[in-house]
Amino acid sequence: MAKQKLKSHSGAKKRFFKTGTGKFAYRKCSRSHILVHKKPSRMRRLKETGYVDEAMAGQMKHLLPYD
Repeated sequence: MAKQKLKSHSGAKKRFFKTGTGKFAYRKCSRSHILVHKKPSRMRRLKETGYVDEAMAGQMKHLLPYD
């Protein structure tokens, strides 16, 4: 009998993606509304891609088995 497939965590697959080098990345929050009072330097920081720590990479592999 064939082994069952694993399900990806639906919340994680909406928020995280795997890069070409195998790291897990995400887009930073606080960029959608109430932008008037945020400083340009803060907005530049929020544009950058965030990366998951190596300590959490094992958990991410469990949440997203096919990425």
